[in-house]
Amino acid sequence: MDATFDDLARALQAPRKEAWGKTRIIALDLLGKLFTGLVIGIGFAIVRAIAG
Repeated sequence: MDATFDDLARALQAPRKEAWGKTRIIALDLLGKLFTGLVIGIGFAIVRAIAG
């Protein structure tokens, strides 16, 4: 029984590893690229509307 509590105490004190860290970075990168593409597309649409 003591071993179980020792293992539990050690597990709670261990540094936590971020499970979603890499996924969050990929998602933020994808959203940034999507937003940049959207802004560039709107810019081209505005220029076409003014020019043509």
